[in-house]
Amino acid sequence: MLSLKTVLSSIFLATGGFLFGYDSGIITSTISLPTFKAYFGNPSDTVTGGIVSAFQGGAILGTIINMIGADWAGRKKTILAGSIVSVIGCVLQAAAVNMTMIIIGRFIAGAAVGMLTSTIPMYAAELSEPKWRATLSGLLQWMLSWGFLVAQWLGYGCSFVKTEFSWRFPLAFQNIPGLILIAGIWFLDESPRWLMEKDRHEEAKAVLTRIRGKASPETVELEFREIRDVIAADRAVGNTSWKTIITKPSWRKRLILGCGVQAFGPLSGINVINYYGPRIYEILGIDNQTSLMIIGISGALSIVYCSIGLILVDKVGRIKPLIVSALFLGASLLVNAVQGQYLNTDNANQLRSMVAMNFVFSLFYTPLGIISWVYPAEIFPVEVRALGNALTTFTNWTVNLIFAQFTPDALSAVEFKYFYLFFALNLIAATCYYFFYPETKGRTLEQIDELFGDQLVPHALEDPEGASAAMEKEKAATHWEGRNEGTERV
Repeated sequence: MLSLKTVLSSIFLATGGFLFGYDSGIITSTISLPTFKAYFGNPSDTVTGGIVSAFQGGAILGTIINMIGADWAGRKKTILAGSIVSVIGCVLQAAAVNMTMIIIGRFIAGAAVGMLTSTIPMYAAELSEPKWRATLSGLLQWMLSWGFLVAQWLGYGCSFVKTEFSWRFPLAFQNIPGLILIAGIWFLDESPRWLMEKDRHEEAKAVLTRIRGKASPETVELEFREIRDVIAADRAVGNTSWKTIITKPSWRKRLILGCGVQAFGPLSGINVINYYGPRIYEILGIDNQTSLMIIGISGALSIVYCSIGLILVDKVGRIKPLIVSALFLGASLLVNAVQGQYLNTDNANQLRSMVAMNFVFSLFYTPLGIISWVYPAEIFPVEVRALGNALTTFTNWTVNLIFAQFTPDALSAVEFKYFYLFFALNLIAATCYYFFYPETKGRTLEQIDELFGDQLVPHALEDPEGASAAMEKEKAATHWEGRNEGTERV
């Protein structure tokens, strides 16, 4: 049975997803507001791209911070640090008196989101049982959708205000999820797998007992032994250095696959539509307030899509939904790219069709949005899980930064022809998913090693008798070793 404590912990951690979604979504309406443009002297396309891309640049820094310090600090302290950094960045944005403060505030807030997004799915995965792991890790995307929704409708409502409040209040609202995380993180248990990796075995067993709720002591003991045995086996063959993630072929493969699925998220075209939705609708001749309303409706529907996706992801797996997602994302973009070449803004039916394609795109982005966080969080061994997740998230934010910066100029230059690029990239993604990505559904984090050729010991939950035999063999070897040492001393 799914433990209530595990569910509540995962929901709370997903507040970081709300922070990410809101911070990303609020800039869409903010940079389109006449009051914002007037206050900051009608910023150019390059400056607008800089406002958006500063967030991605900061997120890259946040992932680098995690590469260096997350494994040392642990999951809880990393989230606490990210939350504090978030509040600092959001305060700067809300109090901005010039463009420099806006950009610096966005950069700092982005650093916080980089730290949080590379930690939260991994943390949730380490707390969860295999049967529900994708659902609980995927809550990040679900709350991200809620963050976008609140940002979209709050931005739409504030667009009717003709003072600075129209953009200052939505930017100040960014502080709320960060403050919630700061207040609540103290009540969470540290990851039992991180504790085991740090040889804090008694603490790890106590945490496992708490988060598994009504599970029998025997089941908890088997899970504890499985985690311990896999870590011990990796250490026995020297898999303890961070360099192993590059030098060991099976770990390097995991890194490539994790970076790939994270890169295919922004390469799908999602952030072009999310960040520059009003700009796209402006090309269609739709006014700013109407475009914000359309984006708000799409955001509300994405909550429904994501809820359904979370129910299904642990039942149908990861790879088939990714393939379907990529194919339909490409198809919807192709339709709009072709229609854009023959655009007639007086043809109401054509405009409706093109808006509808954005709704189709939002629907089929859902599997990719969920699984792009879930898959990297579950494929790495515990020794390099924090580093691996930081590297994959670094990939995501780097690609995000590139497209956030030059998308305004690209839309000005080629308009909907820009979508042909993302059509091709989605076809490449579908091909990669089909040929290279193994399915991870239903396996414990330790059993996933088998998919990459790293099964070193019998897994206790999968083969209790084999694990017991391995333990007895290990004890016997230790016993004889001790006797030999005693004989030598005599």
